Amino acid sequence: MQFLDGQRPPHDLTYDDVFLLPNRSAVESRFDVDLSTVDGTGTSIPIVVANMTAVAGRRMAETVARRGGLVVLPQDVDPVAVADITTWVKDRDPVWDTPLVLTPGDAVADALNLVGKRAHGAVVVVDANGKPVGIVDEAACTGVDRFARLGEVVDTAALTVAIATPPREVFDRLHEHGGRLALGVDDEGRLAGVLTQVGALRAGIYRPATDAEGRLRVGAAIGVNGDVAAKAEAVLGAGVDVLVVDTAHGHQEKMLAALKAVRSVSPTVPVVAGNVVTAEGTRDLIEAGADVVKVGVGPGAMCTTRMMTGVGRPQLSAVLDCAAAARELGKHVWADGGVRHPRDVALALAAGASAAMVGSWFAGTHESPGDLRYDEHGRPYKESFGMASKRAVGARTRADNSYERARKALYEEGISSSRMALDPARPGVEDLLDSITAGVRSACTYAGARTLEEFHERAVLGVQSAAGFAEGRPLPAGW
Repeated sequence: MQFLDGQRPPHDLTYDDVFLLPNRSAVESRFDVDLSTVDGTGTSIPIVVANMTAVAGRRMAETVARRGGLVVLPQDVDPVAVADITTWVKDRDPVWDTPLVLTPGDAVADALNLVGKRAHGAVVVVDANGKPVGIVDEAACTGVDRFARLGEVVDTAALTVAIATPPREVFDRLHEHGGRLALGVDDEGRLAGVLTQVGALRAGIYRPATDAEGRLRVGAAIGVNGDVAAKAEAVLGAGVDVLVVDTAHGHQEKMLAALKAVRSVSPTVPVVAGNVVTAEGTRDLIEAGADVVKVGVGPGAMCTTRMMTGVGRPQLSAVLDCAAAARELGKHVWADGGVRHPRDVALALAAGASAAMVGSWFAGTHESPGDLRYDEHGRPYKESFGMASKRAVGARTRADNSYERARKALYEEGISSSRMALDPARPGVEDLLDSITAGVRSACTYAGARTLEEFHERAVLGVQSAAGFAEGRPLPAGW
């Protein structure tokens, strides 16, 4: 990557401060671009879901891995639960979605409680043998007594196909059928998965992030306190594919000791550590055992670190310096935080990151762990909170005595409650992934790059004013 006219400004830069210049390109289509990462994590798109309690759960892990990304489970999750989630995710089909299942005898209220947990907004009704009877969506429950049985409102005309049916064929049959959800069944006719028309389309565009046995990938985080080696062993024993050693201030002696403890258990999976914002911090973490370094202090939407402490660094400059240091040592960085638009992901990759880590943006989706709620105007939202907030610290210290919990609760560097609205046009995480990857693919075509490494090599950045950034914003309502 280089700057226009070869001059990097003397001040640090955020994503908003820069733009990408188009180059002469021989790349004819965005589908000619390979978004696979080269950092050893096995992802086919450069997106990692941050280890935030309000964002990263089993449903998110399944969905994102199916589209080629990676979810990192939070360090607050008990190792037993990590093992349970990991086993569950790896048992999912890499193409077909996991259905929400009820029986004809269940109530309409049960269906209404579940439909908001899937972007397709439907539950599948099955008989006592697990064979599909039909589907129920919110429209079918409208105006119906909440205590009515699902057998009275189920749509029995849903398309049913063998689970081995190729996605393209499922797409064509759904198009002919006029339905939006296909039910996949095994050889004995039992429900095995569901697939929407757009899901079948995505199956031909994305490549799942899978391990050597063809199972979906998942990551997990641990902290730097306590018996780090024991925690690492427990999480690695759960079968995770990436181990993240995580703390807000990664360039400290405790992190270096934690990394050495992790290396003492000889992990065979990539080890990620952070967070830092300097080349020196990056080199120290790599020398202590990190394969990938997380970069970012304070750019996250739920983080108040910069306002509370004055500590941090504009994210683009942090990624530039840390990525350069990592590459000199044959390692990589993730750009963690500050991503609010697809352009930000493209800029992070141009700066040398192997992937961008996204948190709060994904909190407002059907797949995040929180319950779907509605504001006073009937608009759907989910709650999000920072991992250094009083709410998160309270959950993390629940095993401490009351005095220690009260003392730690006095200090927080994060927002404890924020409403993340679901975008009506993109309510699911897959919708957001479509938008992000489309933007990154297109950025690569403008740069004349077929891979992310070529993109980094060919990218040319220019510096702009706030007015320059504002000029690039669309004006859908006119001016």
